[in-house]
Amino acid sequence: MTSHILAALEGVHKRYGDQIALDGLDLEVREGELLALLGPNGAGKTTAIAILLGLRRPDAGSVRLLGGSPRDIANRRGVGVMLQQEQPMVDMTLRELLDVVTSYYPNPLTPAEVIEITRTDDIAGRQYMRLSGGQQRRVQYALAICGRPQLVFLDEPTAGLDVESREMQWDTIRALLARRTAIVLTTHYLEEAEELADRVIMLAEGRVIAHGTVDEMCALVPRKTLSCHTSIGLERIASWPEVGEATIDRKGLLTLVVSDAEAVARQLLAADSGLRDLEVRPAGLQDAFKALTNGSRR
Repeated sequence: MTSHILAALEGVHKRYGDQIALDGLDLEVREGELLALLGPNGAGKTTAIAILLGLRRPDAGSVRLLGGSPRDIANRRGVGVMLQQEQPMVDMTLRELLDVVTSYYPNPLTPAEVIEITRTDDIAGRQYMRLSGGQQRRVQYALAICGRPQLVFLDEPTAGLDVESREMQWDTIRALLARRTAIVLTTHYLEEAEELADRVIMLAEGRVIAHGTVDEMCALVPRKTLSCHTSIGLERIASWPEVGEATIDRKGLLTLVVSDAEAVARQLLAADSGLRDLEVRPAGLQDAFKALTNGSRR
């Protein structure tokens, strides 16, 4: 099934004085997908999103949002936004906020539907300003989806959440995707993008340096990670030509980044008959990010 394109940048350039923020950026967001937009600090992620939302104008190139201009109020009503700096400045409960915010939309979700989807019943009756930072992020997420948007921008949606709350948030994001809502995700938690993304775009210096599925991105990195407990000295192992990085933690677990995992495993087994806990893992999105953005600003 061909997915409908909900938003796109084509050949977009943007400068701030002498600084190039976007350098001919092409990007599209498709119905029902989660697109992870990744890159080091200063890569152009924030500018790209601001242009898609109509908050900035491109110097050159074109931008489309829900079939038209992002400055068209009808198109903007089809978008939900959760920005990192966004914060309601009124001391109201989530239920009260939802009563107000849903009134701005022609066909919103009911407050009860929003609370069910976002699993916020436990905090729905508490005043926003008395919530923890993580709980406030959950409220902001609820407000971002309450208008029944076709497209949602989520900027660091799980920042400040504990592990259990983060996994619950992932489940609510999957529920949105099941409704064919498109999501643009920016996050510094690369395991989050690895877990949720249908596609990944990596930016550096305002340009796309790689794009594809998570598996396609990870396949760009031939290295693997190998870990074990061994009596062989760290310096000896680090000198092997197939070993790129070698570290050992406080519990004695050796971790290696290697170009030929099979060869290194054979060397370890031959040199240490007491070797234990040997594990080999393929490259993950974190490895791809490090390799592809090496030398870029963080």
